[in-house]
Amino acid sequence: MEFFKIKRDIPFMRHALVFNVVSFLTFAAAVFFLFSRGLHLSVEFTGGTLMEVSYSQPADLGAVRGAIAKLGYQDVQVQNFGTARDVLIRMPAVKGVSSAQQSDKVMATLKEADAAASLRRTEFVGPQVGDELAADGLKALAFVVVGIMIYLALRFEWKFAVAAIIANLHDVIIILGFFAFFQWEFSLPVLAAVLAVLGYSVNESVVIFDRIRENFRRYRKMDTVAVIDNAITSTISRTIITHGSTQLMVLSMLLFGGATLHYFALALTIGILFGIYSSVFVAAAIAMWLGIRREDLVKGGGGARKEDDPNDPNAGAVV
Repeated sequence: MEFFKIKRDIPFMRHALVFNVVSFLTFAAAVFFLFSRGLHLSVEFTGGTLMEVSYSQPADLGAVRGAIAKLGYQDVQVQNFGTARDVLIRMPAVKGVSSAQQSDKVMATLKEADAAASLRRTEFVGPQVGDELAADGLKALAFVVVGIMIYLALRFEWKFAVAAIIANLHDVIIILGFFAFFQWEFSLPVLAAVLAVLGYSVNESVVIFDRIRENFRRYRKMDTVAVIDNAITSTISRTIITHGSTQLMVLSMLLFGGATLHYFALALTIGILFGIYSSVFVAAAIAMWLGIRREDLVKGGGGARKEDDPNDPNAGAVV
């Protein structure tokens, strides 16, 4: 399905160097902020107190957050747990204050607002658990990267695998750079969003790479730059439909999902926008500079093919 069809190929690769310089500067800034400011890690990674509170009526999460904020606790996570009447509260550890003292103080405040509030359980999440989660998250990221590289190397060619991984890691680092610069809270849902962006971005790269391989087979006289420009141009309609509909869903989570989904949706929003950019201007350009050739993708014989205008419906037919 196509909303529109562009009759003349857009010369994307003519401006590839400029866009990749911009991309490199953005990437370098993200790395700088990651090292200079670091990520603002949530309770899952740093350790703290976890409380489960039950109400007789559906809980007002905003009122709960406001009551806890008045106690001076910052970066508190409040979300429903199971039902609308059960609330899960995560608070960062405070130096000189025990987990029991934290939970007692919070419960006293919550009971002032609603006497029906009752504490079901309280736990202390130690920093060693956070270290383990961080290590597991890095392992998951490494497995995803290696898996994508193996898949692309087997399906296409190693040059495409290298180009796609560089582009996808570019997206991930830029997301982390945003979180470091603005000191947004980096939690497990955000880590899940980062891993999702890796898979999402590579999907767009695979579509473009597949069209490049198809064009090499169809248009024997076109050079590499023309093949890539035609591949990107011919997939623009699909890109707009796919990414547009996905972005609408993510924006609905960002605007109406509340505090629980806010940073998760924000990470996805940044990842989708940069994922489109990197697939076109980073992955395809790097593959071009690595020297992809028709011989890398078209192996074996096959009949001679008609090589007319790429917009000719009969182009590429075996004759």
